[in-house]
Amino acid sequence: MTPAGVEVPADLVEAALRAAHRLGKDVADVSVLAIAKEAGVSRSTLLRRIGGSRQALDEAVRAAGVDPGGQRPVRERAIDAGAHLIGAQGLAALTLEAVAAQAECSVHSLYAAFGGRDELLRAIFETHSPILDVEKVVSGPHADLGETVNKIYRLVAEALTREPRVVPAMLAEALARPGEPALRALQQHFAPRMLAGLGTWVAEEMAMGRIRSLPPPLVIQQLIGPALMHFVTRSAIDQVPGLDLPSVEETCAVFADAFLRAVGVP
Repeated sequence: MTPAGVEVPADLVEAALRAAHRLGKDVADVSVLAIAKEAGVSRSTLLRRIGGSRQALDEAVRAAGVDPGGQRPVRERAIDAGAHLIGAQGLAALTLEAVAAQAECSVHSLYAAFGGRDELLRAIFETHSPILDVEKVVSGPHADLGETVNKIYRLVAEALTREPRVVPAMLAEALARPGEPALRALQQHFAPRMLAGLGTWVAEEMAMGRIRSLPPPLVIQQLIGPALMHFVTRSAIDQVPGLDLPSVEETCAVFADAFLRAVGVP
């Protein structure tokens, strides 16, 4: 049901979306006549079925998860809004109502796009964590081991230091409330994925004789753990008087060298 109190039929919403896609326009810029033709009805019939109000149709399109008036899709706006809420106020601030207000959409639109808060949180983490970029690096041809490790560290550094600082906020939440159901669900989703991606790469490097034969989970922790701790706390450490931190590039090079010395085969 739209705010105007008119229940717009789903087939008319679909017709509006098809017409907008075919014409390369936003739904709000497509004429009622063009939508009527797409739906196979007359203009008067279309208006009657939507209660005589174009606003009702636009609101029904918005409720389906598509902004009718030229804004980015609801999914993108919600991920950005949720990320800024987490970065500024922590995970507790991530409510569908708060995200809808910042993303300028309805809560119903968020349910249509994500199905619920957990899926929204998963999408935010996937977008703002380095997991997708790291997967691309380790799934490609095996390059020089030092270069690959250094590239992984640079991706981790970028993800942990850029704004909004989603991953540091989530890590802080995990340390403060390890039993948080949403974080447990996130871990259950991404931990196997990380082990599958990085674990496969580590196993292949071992088979090639470039990494010592060690339990893959420990090698992954040796790879990620030190850099994770450093870049999460870097902004605080950088404020200590008289303490000059090396640049991010130098830091990544030091961590890469330490990792190779720890697990690499000379």
